[in-house]
Amino acid sequence: MSDPIQVLITTSFSESLLDKLRSVSPRLKFTLRPVTSAEEISDERWKKAEVLYTSRVLPPPEKAPNLRWVQFHWAGVDHAIEAPVLRNPELMATTLSGAAASQMGEYVLMMLIALGHHLPDILNAQRKVEWPENRWDLFMPLELRNSTVGILGYGSIGRQVARLLMPFGAKVLATKRDVMHPRDSGYTPDGLGDPEGEFVHRLYPPEALRSMLKECDFVVVTLPLTPETENLIGEEELQALKSSAFIVDLSRGGIIEHSALIPALKEKRIAGAALDVFPEEPLPPDNPLWKMPNVILTPHISGSTAHYDERAVELFAENLHRYLSGLPLFNQIDVERGY
Repeated sequence: MSDPIQVLITTSFSESLLDKLRSVSPRLKFTLRPVTSAEEISDERWKKAEVLYTSRVLPPPEKAPNLRWVQFHWAGVDHAIEAPVLRNPELMATTLSGAAASQMGEYVLMMLIALGHHLPDILNAQRKVEWPENRWDLFMPLELRNSTVGILGYGSIGRQVARLLMPFGAKVLATKRDVMHPRDSGYTPDGLGDPEGEFVHRLYPPEALRSMLKECDFVVVTLPLTPETENLIGEEELQALKSSAFIVDLSRGGIIEHSALIPALKEKRIAGAALDVFPEEPLPPDNPLWKMPNVILTPHISGSTAHYDERAVELFAENLHRYLSGLPLFNQIDVERGY
């Protein structure tokens, strides 16, 4: 048998999930150390580790000379992309992109329907014990059928949104860095997403973003936060939208410029928004978004599910198989691009 591979896990996993990982290969030797800082791991343990599964705990490069692969517990890695250890040319790093696509797709669908069917206005009338005389006009829905939904970032979440929208009869547009290759090379659980790029009607390069926005009744933001995407949606992009358009943002705070978004919502230059992420989290109590009647706010929970760890282990196990076989790993990070 070949030499054992030392795998260090710094998040909490149940024994049954660890057993699933152990079943991948007897070569894999797992050490579970749920910690919040690199200093809580001994120098000896860091020196042995070849594979690291972690949320945020990363060692200084000199502490982990044998580390060859870091698997992150999350899809977003903007919090870690500047870590010196990731600059090691001999080290691979991967994300959990795809593991959260199911629940986040449902979140988007919930918000598209809630916004289009004026759920905030309906609940406000209920709180006031009101039966509006103009209810037919006040609550006239913007249906998904025959509407145009633009998705910013056609990754695992965007592709799952497109799959869910298919039976509703919506037209799906999306931005993608490489429009010539619509297929998804990342991790896609069976029966989810759009691995072949079949559910999108048209792909736009990032440079044509405003052209796409002009067509949209709904806009869904699923991009990673990188230097290229920071403040991507500002005053000019919001002006490109119809006044009847809605935005759903579950990406990262900082992609939509809130100094432009808040006045656009207040002045009803766009119809409304559902926001799960914010430039500052928690959202300060004095932020005007809290009291806007055309806004739905959630506290960065769109990826929450009781099944997250189970789905994380499924992806990690698949990548472990690929690592042992010398195959390319799913969801490899390009440090220069930031995701």
